[in-house]
Order: sequence, then structure tokens, then C-alpha cells
Amino acid sequence: MQFEVWAPQADRVTLHCEGATRALERDTDRAGWWWGEADARDGTRYGFALDDGPVLPDPRSRRQPDGPDGLSAVVDHESHEWRTEWAGRPLPGAVLYELHVGTYTCEGTLDAAAGRLEHLAELGVTHVELMPLSPFPGRHGWGYEGVSLWAVHEPYGGPEALKRFVDRAHELGLGVVLDVVHNHFGPSGNYLPLFGPYLTDTHQTPWGAAVNLDAPGSDEVRAYLVQSALAWLRDYRIDGLRLDAVHALKDTRACHFLEELSTAVDALSADLGRPLSLIAESDLNDPRLITAREEGGLGLHAQWNDDFHHTLHTALTGESQGYYADFGRAPLAGLAKTLTGGYFHDGTYSTFRGRRHGRPLDRTRVAAHRLLGYGQTHDQVGNRAQGDRLAATLSPGLLACAATLTLTAPFTPMLFMGEEWAAGTPWQFFTDHTDPELADAVRRGRRREFAAHGWAEEDVPDPQDPATRERSCLDWSELDGEPHARVLAWYRRLIALRHEQPDLTDPDLADTKVAYDEQQRWLAFRRGDVRVAVNLAKEPAAIPLGPRKAAVLAAWEPVEAPGADGVLEVPGESGVVLLQG
Repeated sequence: MQFEVWAPQADRVTLHCEGATRALERDTDRAGWWWGEADARDGTRYGFALDDGPVLPDPRSRRQPDGPDGLSAVVDHESHEWRTEWAGRPLPGAVLYELHVGTYTCEGTLDAAAGRLEHLAELGVTHVELMPLSPFPGRHGWGYEGVSLWAVHEPYGGPEALKRFVDRAHELGLGVVLDVVHNHFGPSGNYLPLFGPYLTDTHQTPWGAAVNLDAPGSDEVRAYLVQSALAWLRDYRIDGLRLDAVHALKDTRACHFLEELSTAVDALSADLGRPLSLIAESDLNDPRLITAREEGGLGLHAQWNDDFHHTLHTALTGESQGYYADFGRAPLAGLAKTLTGGYFHDGTYSTFRGRRHGRPLDRTRVAAHRLLGYGQTHDQVGNRAQGDRLAATLSPGLLACAATLTLTAPFTPMLFMGEEWAAGTPWQFFTDHTDPELADAVRRGRRREFAAHGWAEEDVPDPQDPATRERSCLDWSELDGEPHARVLAWYRRLIALRHEQPDLTDPDLADTKVAYDEQQRWLAFRRGDVRVAVNLAKEPAAIPLGPRKAAVLAAWEPVEAPGADGVLEVPGESGVVLLQG
């Protein structure tokens, strides 16, 4: 088979394959590329030496059997026999579920996670969003410090386990979205800078030098990222990619990297004949991300909407520190703004940033499903000092209100694993760095960060302690107990309603009408003929819905349909969904 590698700074490149070596030749048609042939099959180990240096893994490695520092291995994707015919699942009408393979089960493998997918199918979820799978040092971690962007973390099961997971998901009718990280490379096991200018000092990011998207050599770096994205979608039949922190992709070129990526993914979608989605994580509040390329946008299909989360979180918890400050001043007003306009900061002053932030979203051009709405995510739970979920401090009734708002809002809803049954386990920040200096730096940095917010050092979990990861594993035995079973039944009912009622997946963001009372702590909104009301106060609330007759579709606590006066009596800490005739 043919081996090739981009190494523009090298004078000599040697292929080491199954104990044999051979010098590679310069590619006369592609500057900086080297190539050669050698006998190899699925599983063959190999690596490259630059200028007689150490043998390094392939930057485009499909498998790292011994971790990021070991040799690469050949993967024959054509040899896998897929069991399930799959036409794909589009994003409109979807319900996503964010899942971390290493803590979804105690076993922490893709095969173990696949064994729990029936739970999600019964819940009514349409897509599983997997946190990053690229190899990283050690066994356990969040996955955002991965390297080898074509490969699957071996402790999770490697390439074949991911294919089995995707096959099982598709068999159950579930799409699979994969979280990928293009904005930085992990600090350990990253040999890319030895091969070429993958990083640039032209820009700086929270992780140091930026990924090279616009400096000399960036054509090949951009191609490296695009081709890796297409490989996940093609070789593993993944249905979409979640793009981590795209605001950290520093790119001054006329054609932004994200536009190049979305163009390539749309072309692959047409070629494969199934829908493929790109979902950005972004704090820019810039609608150009999710505006079609033909209309001057970057052509991504959706983005996470933290503004909805922040307004919902402050309304539920009363927290107003840090970046919650602006959202906590009048949280129900903030919810009303995001439910009808998408963004909270749309050119308004951000106290946290000390400047104006965002721009308005054109509700006549941007479909509501292009914004993901959620009450909890890995970031918003795991980046708290103790990784406490909403269930740690809120009553079951308020959790039901959070679910009601998330699953009936105009946005594409996303749940964080375990949320649907009010999981009692935290989800904490954990690492398994094999470099002692890096491990200690992460430990000290974590404690220093939260000490600035008043946390005692001993109260911040040690990321390197295996017990931190173990505490974060879901406890599946909770499902049969209370209040977990009742919360789970509520999520199932709300998701069923979302699939049953066309108004709840109407893409017209401008059609949502909201009323609220900041002091009485209730909020109601209309989407077509569906009415939704939540009472966040402990005391009952009288919520005027108007004179049209309405039937109760779902209620956390028993309620009567509104009388002739159109007033709905909602018990404290409860949510209601109605259908008006």
C-alpha cells in the first residue's frame, strides 16, 4: 500500500513499517509531500522518521493502538461489514443527547455505551452527541486534549468499537453526532509541529499558539482539518459534527475555514445521499455562522445557544456571578428575549466582557432549529468547582420546569446525559495525564481558578484522582427510585409531545409569543396552538392564557383546564403544556 506524509521542513523522511525501513520520495506534484510503498494490511504498525530523528506516529493516523506516543496502525475501513442500512436523520425536529463515553457507564467503553442506547430510543431522543474520541494520554479524560484527529481513543475500544456503536445507534433509529476539536491540539503526544507549520504565533489562544489557518503553510493545515472531518462522516457513518469553540479559530483569510468546511461537508452529503450537520459551539452571537453561504454566511447548520442556558439557569437558581451577571438581573425577561429573538446579547452591553456583544438574528431568515437550547451541558456542569448538576440543588418541580422550557422552546433541544432522570451523580473535571509535570500543572491550575471564587483548595476535586472520574459515572440503578422515575417519565412525555405536535417543531422563531411576571416568577409562551406555562415560585400562580378553550396535554402537578376567563391555575414549581382549539 502507499504511505504519504506532509513534512515540508524535512530533508529526509523514512518509513518504518513492521521492522523494515525505506526512504520516502518527494512528491513532485505536491510541495512538501513524501510518499512510498510498503507491504501492509489492517493492523500493520508504522511510523515516520524525519531527518534520522525518532520514529513518530503518522499525523493522519487512523489508529493509535498504544496511545498518542506509540506507532500508528493501518485501518482497512473497507473490510467492515455494516449491518444497518441508513438514510440519515436531519437536524430539523431533532432532540440531541450529549454523552461522554468514559462516564456514561462504569465500564467507560463504546461497547458498554452501545448497550445502553435502547434507553435513549425509548426516551425519544433522535441523535446522540458523543464528546471527543480522538486519542489522548492515559485512559480517562474529557477528550478535549486529543491528538491524531482521524483516530479513536483506544481505551474506548478503537475504530471497530465506534463502528459497532454507530451501527447499533442507526439500528435503533438514532443519528450520531461527534464532537471534534479543531481550535487546538493536546499538549501531550502532539508531534504535529515537528512535521510542519500546524501552529502559528500570528495569533494566540487560551491554549497558546493558534492552529495555522491563515499563515504560510495554512493550505495544508486547513486540508488536514477538513479531510479529518470528512473521514468521520464517511468512514464511520457519523451524521454530524459538533465543532468545539469556533470563536478560537483565528482566520483572517477571505474564505473563512468554516465556510470551506461547510462547503466540503455539504458536497459529501450530496454524494452520500444523506443529511450531514455541522453544529458550532460559539460565544460570538454572530448569526453569520448559521446563515447560508449564498446569503453571505458561513453555512453551518446550527450552533449551541449559551444565552438560552444562561437565562434559564439564572431563573432557576438565582445565581448571578461572573458571566451570569447580565442574565440574572431580570431572568424571565431574558428568557422572553431569547425565546423570541434567539440571542440575549445581540449588540447589547456585556458586563462580563466590558463591551457590547453580538448582533441581532434575522428571525425571517434563520430557522429556529439552527439554535440548540439546553439546561445543562458538559461545560456548564463540569466547569463548576464540584461538577454539581441542577438536581443537586433544585427541587424535582423546578427540574420539571427546566425540562418543560427546554423541550418546548423553538430551539433544537439537547440534554446532558443523566439529566433526564435527575441523576444524583456529579460530573466533575477529570484527567489522566501520564506526564507528572503536566498533571501537577492541571491540578494546581484548577485549584487556583476556583480559589479566586472563594473555594477552599480541599473542596476542589483532584482531576488526577481516579475517584473523581468514578464519582462522575452515571448510576443506572437510580432509574427505578424516586424522584428519578417521575422525572424520567416527564422527559419522555415532553419529548413525545415534541414529536406529536407540529407547532413544537415549527421553524418560525417569530411566531413565538411570550408573557411573564418577573415578581410572581411565572412565564408562558405560545407556539401556534400550543401553550406552555411554568411557575417557578413556590406559591400557586394564576396565569392568563386568553379566552380560547384549551386542553391539558401534560402537567407536572395536576391542573384543571382554564375556565371561561382563560386563567390557568398552576401549582408552585410546576410546568404545563396545553393545546388550544
